Amino acid sequence: MTTGTGNEWRGWRAAAHEALYAPGGFYRRAGAGPAGHFRTSVHASALFAGAVARLLCRVDEALGRPGTLDFVDMAAGRGELAAGVLAALPAEVAARTRVYAVEVAGRPPGLDHRIEWLAEPPGEVTGLLFANEWLDNVPVEVAEVDGTGTARLVLVRRDGAERLGDPVAGAEARWLERWWPLPGEAGQRAEIGLPRDEAWASAAGTLRRGLAVAVDYAHTADARPPYGTLTGFRDGRETTPVPDGSCDLTAHVALDACARPGGRLLPQREALHALGVTGARPPLALASTDPAGYVRALASAGEAAELTAPGGLGDFGWLVQPVGIADPLPR
Repeated sequence: MTTGTGNEWRGWRAAAHEALYAPGGFYRRAGAGPAGHFRTSVHASALFAGAVARLLCRVDEALGRPGTLDFVDMAAGRGELAAGVLAALPAEVAARTRVYAVEVAGRPPGLDHRIEWLAEPPGEVTGLLFANEWLDNVPVEVAEVDGTGTARLVLVRRDGAERLGDPVAGAEARWLERWWPLPGEAGQRAEIGLPRDEAWASAAGTLRRGLAVAVDYAHTADARPPYGTLTGFRDGRETTPVPDGSCDLTAHVALDACARPGGRLLPQREALHALGVTGARPPLALASTDPAGYVRALASAGEAAELTAPGGLGDFGWLVQPVGIADPLPR
């Protein structure tokens, strides 16, 4: 399905880009899309889209209720978040909102006609740009320390076999030194996040005024994983990362390296709590006065608990980047 030859040795960045985004690659196929292979917060509960809609309303307030408000859903999958946010907005706000779904795959059938489908984010955005689990799929090079203590690029074949290549040099070496210095212990690994920094700067740079948010599996300089995080997902299960187009290829994001001046990081549970997703159980008395309402509230509490759970979705990082407005999330 991808074009590389099985015997070609390449860096992980080139191999993963082809496996994911070449014609016939993992993210360009028709069908269920990412939801068929892994579960994101968007797929876990409609509460997530509701929280993003409330965040968009806060951005709207901070902007002074402009005549046109933009919502940009980066890496939109099959448009689930874009559609959910549009449905959750108050009618007055929805009437002023232009919704853009940015995705390399084709537009799915049946998507709300009010959602514009794009391959690249629009320019001059005034509103909210939201990237849920996008940056972890921006391919990066992998470095590994060899027996002499030198960090070298990891080369990979289409069948997943690996070997070490040249020493890391240039801008990639400078990124490692600044953001993920590797000790001299053989076998230690890092994912060189420079392409993600650049991708985020480019996307956030489309904002004229508003808020850019990146939500992802993340780590920071005080807790980098010693052997990296590169992995694969296929049919809902984690699997060995093989760049043949058969599985998702993902690695956690050094969100602190992506942050621009004025941005801040917070865990998803803190962000969602600030947006009204708490996971609090409904009062037991409701079971007597409104049994059906109690069951619905209990289900909602369970979904909220999943979105904010420590050790799970609640540990996702949120990078919040205001542009020309005050930060709409309370500290």
